[in-house]
Amino acid sequence: MAIQHHARKRFGQNFLSDPSIIHRIIQSINPKPGQRLIEIGPGLGALTCPILKLVNEMDVIELDRDIVPKLQLNCGLDAVQNKQLRIHNIDVLQFDFSDLNYAEPLRIIGNLPYNISTPIIFHLVEYSPLIQDMYFMLQKEVVLRLAAKPDTSNYSRLSVMAQYHFQVNALFLVPPESFEPIPKVESAIVRLIPHKEKTIKVDDDKAFAKLVTQAFSQRRKTLRNVLKDICTVQQLESIGIDPTRRAQSLSLQQFADIYKVIS
Repeated sequence: MAIQHHARKRFGQNFLSDPSIIHRIIQSINPKPGQRLIEIGPGLGALTCPILKLVNEMDVIELDRDIVPKLQLNCGLDAVQNKQLRIHNIDVLQFDFSDLNYAEPLRIIGNLPYNISTPIIFHLVEYSPLIQDMYFMLQKEVVLRLAAKPDTSNYSRLSVMAQYHFQVNALFLVPPESFEPIPKVESAIVRLIPHKEKTIKVDDDKAFAKLVTQAFSQRRKTLRNVLKDICTVQQLESIGIDPTRRAQSLSLQQFADIYKVIS
């Protein structure tokens, strides 16, 4: 019987417990021996233990030091002693993925703490050249925003910036009953694949992000008004964009066009 742990709110802990959902997630990831699996927030090992049996070795990043001994027991002390399971007891936002120094690309997975899921995803942008793909459990609303298309209610700054950096695929929903304790929100699985060659190119990611943030800062305002300090009506019209449109109607390419005309 697996060792249990009292979930802590400050770590955003809700432990996955539904065997059918666990199986479906692992099927989606399709881990193979020799691949470099890195799990963020393994908790009690609901995904870790079965995946470890498939890949033979993996790294996990777990902030809660009190849960680490229980994770070790659940996955087997032999795996820890033989360094098949390498546990990094650190805040993932402080973790340098390049320190792993693996020749193989990284496959990063995790049931991310919902309160810091977006900062984690953008922390990983820095390591995109090292990453093959990522599979995350997130709050359903966040997944909907990540994958949203222009002119939909979920389309936002997060949609634009995530799709600039990644190919985004929303995979399937996970009901609250799949966790212990049961959260108050629905969850979903998303796959993020870093663009090896960005289809949309800008010369300064931070300046581009600042433009997108400005455009979405007041969703009800038109581009003419919300961008008036950095972009003229004439500049918008020169690239075929109606100044009376709003940010949520623009494609990623159109945001890049605005960036280029004001740079």
